[in-house]
Amino acid sequence: MLVKEDVINALQQVEDPELHQSIVKLNMVRNIQINGTHLSLDIILTIPGCPLKAKIQHDVEKALQAIGASSVAITFGAMTDQERRTLTASLQAKNVTEQGMPNMLLLNSGVQFIAITSGKGGVGKSTVTINLAVALARLGKRVGILDADIYGFSIPAMMNIDQKPTMLDQTAIPVESHGVKLMSMGFFTNDNQPVMWRGPMLNKWIRNFLVNTLWGDLDYLLIDLPPGTGDVAIDMAAMIPQAQEIIVTTPHLAASHVASRAGLMAQHTKHTILGVVENMAYFEGADGQKNYLFGQGGADQLADLLQTQVIAHVPFAQPEENTGSSVYEEETIIGEIFTNLAEDLLYQ
Repeated sequence: MLVKEDVINALQQVEDPELHQSIVKLNMVRNIQINGTHLSLDIILTIPGCPLKAKIQHDVEKALQAIGASSVAITFGAMTDQERRTLTASLQAKNVTEQGMPNMLLLNSGVQFIAITSGKGGVGKSTVTINLAVALARLGKRVGILDADIYGFSIPAMMNIDQKPTMLDQTAIPVESHGVKLMSMGFFTNDNQPVMWRGPMLNKWIRNFLVNTLWGDLDYLLIDLPPGTGDVAIDMAAMIPQAQEIIVTTPHLAASHVASRAGLMAQHTKHTILGVVENMAYFEGADGQKNYLFGQGGADQLADLLQTQVIAHVPFAQPEENTGSSVYEEETIIGEIFTNLAEDLLYQ
């Protein structure tokens, strides 16, 4: 015979798929009624119309059937405004210091910050960001991406994400895809409208993405910086002085020359440069011959200037067809390159 304690213990193992905490701990389980092996209960969602309601229902039913429930009747509701404020405050408590700065910015937070930067646009900086993040996640690491390219945001589209972040008051729950948590300005614009802001607003939004996002526990936060050495790059260097950087370029000498400015800025701000990634390094034809469409030597020249090394040569290749995603599968040539790069980062 089922008792309430059995039900509670079973539901302790069911997590909210966005907050990654037990629905019992989050006080989402209420009004449990037991009639032999027939159960009914209320599940109070964080917001009305929760996009992951179906998954919660499936997980609850599966957990209760595992302990012998023959039928499970679930009535869904939503938290009140006050309940959401209380939940948000409890979730934020460990993320913010007494001075209002994000706890993850503290040197002892354990999060490793890796900024991906370039001198100019169009060299594949965002492609490197998402594929390195996914490779780290495949290796079992807890990874987030902050798409800090406020004007040129592209990562939601590149990861084929059409879901918006769930908002608890003024706090966002990052969208998760391929095991990676993501926050981007792309979630907050309509119909690809341009963002027309100057320095102070840029700083405010970057800080909001850090402070008012429930990132949870992360091992790595990758930051996709806008190209060049403008306001966002300067602000990020000040906010996260312990960040490390990867410089992305193509083999073209002009591209590497421009990229050197981003690298020199990293040195000026005392950021450690992990290395240079040469994207679009070559195209391999059907005969196995490598064709260097943008020439050769640019990345090596850049690495020499910055006193670092080239850590990956990424060739031209098309991601899996018809997915709309720029994430390469693990078994592809480029997928293996990013797996090797992620493993190198883990053992540094």
